[in-house]
Amino acid sequence: MENYSIVIFILAVMIGLSAIADKIRLPYPILLIIAGIAVGFIPGLPDIELNPNVVFLIFLPPLLYDAAFNISFQEFKTNINTISALAISLVFLTATGIAVIAHYLIPGMSWPLSFVLGAILSATDAVAAMSITKGLGLSHKTNTILEGESLVNDASALVAYRFAVAAVTGSVFVLWKASLEFALLMAGGFVIGLIMGRILAYILRFVKDNAIVTISFMLLMPFVTYLVAEELHVSGVIAVVVLGLGISRFSNKVFPEKLKTESRTIWDIIIFLLNGLIFILIGLEFPYIIRNIDNELIPAYVGYAFIITIAALLLRMARVFLQQVNLQNVFRKKKGRITEHALLDFNTSLIISWSGMRGIVSLAIAIGLPMTLGDGSPFPQRNAIIFIAIVVVLFTLIGQGLTLPWIVKSLNPKDPV
Repeated sequence: MENYSIVIFILAVMIGLSAIADKIRLPYPILLIIAGIAVGFIPGLPDIELNPNVVFLIFLPPLLYDAAFNISFQEFKTNINTISALAISLVFLTATGIAVIAHYLIPGMSWPLSFVLGAILSATDAVAAMSITKGLGLSHKTNTILEGESLVNDASALVAYRFAVAAVTGSVFVLWKASLEFALLMAGGFVIGLIMGRILAYILRFVKDNAIVTISFMLLMPFVTYLVAEELHVSGVIAVVVLGLGISRFSNKVFPEKLKTESRTIWDIIIFLLNGLIFILIGLEFPYIIRNIDNELIPAYVGYAFIITIAALLLRMARVFLQQVNLQNVFRKKKGRITEHALLDFNTSLIISWSGMRGIVSLAIAIGLPMTLGDGSPFPQRNAIIFIAIVVVLFTLIGQGLTLPWIVKSLNPKDPV
């Protein structure tokens, strides 16, 4: 009964703080994280331990599905070049950059362990960025790029993490095998998403006159799709994204306006609760993790986390502005399918760069690190990796989160007609 009381207490705090955040004009993710940290230090409060598998199943499918369902497919297609650059190449570039810094900066951090930390922090969390910039008047293109990046980069980060952990446990890393497995995971997830989308579309054609049944099926299918894909050892993230994109196009043709409105209302409530829980749980985890770290090492680990945060931001800025130059060169030479609308300007590039915050995926991956190796020995540097990862998440969410609205308002980007 105690656990249920804690959940109800957290939900009540989350809803109340979200209302307060609107009144004081502070991004609610920042307020929830700070509150979570404060609540976590309350004496006598049981430790909140997150099961990463549960986190992935409960949070990822509905959030990914909702983002894919509401994203503009045409905008997504127009900006696919930039989205791919951020969601795939930037993820592996960031993982490598953080690994190099960690290896040479943190004592006892071997190359495999450094790549584990890099993979954990390689994916950004657009949920945080979109929550913070909501109502600031970002262009459709900027929103689409940020959302599109988050729809794909989780899969890239999870693959990088899997190979890094395998290297720690003694498996031999072979580049061509890793590349082939990555391609198969992505392709398999795409196929599963298509199949589940067709199944759901077939069902919805018969039940569309019953709003409750229709919405129930749409709520259930992201979880089913994710589980099916993961059971078949392909990307559940990609499968859910493809499902969302497909059902979005299907619903625009088939669903009456009343059903769309009812569905949107229910989804808005669910996404609000999930988003709020994510941020307050990130805060709650920090006191739990800090108890497992030697107090003398905390200042050094916080310093390492700060350096990694700055490095990740600089890498992202370099990749985004390089993408801006590449798009302009391709467009100028009339090569490929780059349209004028896909080009990036300085304002858009800076906002996209500054929106690279880490969040729930990094947190879940970090906490999901194995406790032991195959021979039963403890996983080396596990507490250090988790602590540094969570501090980086907090630095990006609070530091970039507090300054992002100011940057957006300063640049004052105009929404294209």
